[in-house]
Amino acid sequence: MNFLFKEKQDLTSVIHSKQPVGRKEQLRLAVSLSIPAIVAQISAIVMQYIDASMVGSLGALPAASIGLVTTSTWIFFGLCSAGSVGFSVQVAHLLGAGDPKGARSVLRQALVAALFYSLLLAAIGIAISWELPRWLGGEPAIRHNASLYFLITVAAMPLFQYSYLSAGMLRSSGNLLFPGMVGTLMCILDVLFNFFLIFPTRELNWGGHVIMMPGFGFGVWGAALGTSIAEGIGAIIMLIKLIFFSKEMRLTAEKGSFRLKKSCMKRAVHIGFPLGIERFLTSGAQVMITIIVAPLGAASIAANAFAVIAESICYMPGYGIGDATTTLVGQSIGAGRKRLTRQFAWTSTWLGMGVMTLLGVVMYVIAPWMMEIMTPDSEIIHLGVVALRTEAWAEPMYAASIVAYGAFVGAGDTLIPSFMNLGSMWGVRVVLAALLAPSLGLHGVWIAMAIELTFRGAIFLTRLKSGAWMQRIIKLQAM
Repeated sequence: MNFLFKEKQDLTSVIHSKQPVGRKEQLRLAVSLSIPAIVAQISAIVMQYIDASMVGSLGALPAASIGLVTTSTWIFFGLCSAGSVGFSVQVAHLLGAGDPKGARSVLRQALVAALFYSLLLAAIGIAISWELPRWLGGEPAIRHNASLYFLITVAAMPLFQYSYLSAGMLRSSGNLLFPGMVGTLMCILDVLFNFFLIFPTRELNWGGHVIMMPGFGFGVWGAALGTSIAEGIGAIIMLIKLIFFSKEMRLTAEKGSFRLKKSCMKRAVHIGFPLGIERFLTSGAQVMITIIVAPLGAASIAANAFAVIAESICYMPGYGIGDATTTLVGQSIGAGRKRLTRQFAWTSTWLGMGVMTLLGVVMYVIAPWMMEIMTPDSEIIHLGVVALRTEAWAEPMYAASIVAYGAFVGAGDTLIPSFMNLGSMWGVRVVLAALLAPSLGLHGVWIAMAIELTFRGAIFLTRLKSGAWMQRIIKLQAM
């Protein structure tokens, strides 16, 4: 931990020194910032893994009920994330420019805007919760549980929103360690809450002794409740750290107004709106994939959902490196160091591709074990293993798209990359999945995914090399 804290201090000194930074130093900073960001990302997906594993033990139908609406919950999580990025990127730029007071002003406005925004998302989610499973083509036997799971999750959107916002603000200030620690805590809490909320009161054999273990027996919706409570506790802890104890961001440093300002909101919308639309429509493409998979049966629905969660453990380190890249790029831009900005972007992208290539190999080898953890159903395991091994080949290029996108976000360049993501998802993945699923089943859907991720990585590397993403900086700073 002392090492990671030292790297945070080194980042500030390097950014403001105006001295050239060697590749070795760039890599050292990228790695040190990425480690806690990776922990935070893995923690987030492990919570989904925990839900899937615990509910999966109840049988194929409960597992399918979660699998049916998982991609729909991603739409709301993506919108929450976009709502926080519009403010956290501004904070990174201001801190890089040596203006912590301005950064704290953005934080105050973000706290107010996040409340109204998340309540709106929750209201929309609640309104559609009972019809959503039917719209997705789910079997009548799984619709009720699917609705309950989705309803509880979206009703907790304010908790998720403040969790994303506080974590994003801490990362923008260079503190990637604390969100990772809190993420680990949330995983532990998720296990504990799910243990009591999902299962009924039962007898457990512990070391030859029979213990009566109490439980509420809520089943599927107990998983959503446990995750939401754990997320809420994490959000409160990070907000306390951010508001009262963060050296750069603590609001007790001076009195300030929480009134929303037009200039700040305009920048937030300029950065976050394209990102929100992209994540909404990208997740919408995932929903379309779910609709394509739904006619294949409950086993395919569950296998697809479980494989997505299992594969997430492989690519979440890429998102962690992407988060670190956003911080490195954002603060470099704020300090006016465009050459260093480009160097950090490329160093981090190569790092991400290397890490995810290695993890792709590991995933290919241990795919059966990853599926067996979540379900005892042999058909689901077989379908999931085939899916994971198909997609493993695309991990290097998927990493390129993830980390390059993190660099673009740090630069405030979200519009064109959003269109690139959308074109790739809808024009390649959805079209190919619709063509291949009738003849190849779930395997065809994952072949389409692997092709699309490779294509997406190629176009993101092309934009990164062109330097066009750097041109958005001037426009953003002029607002």
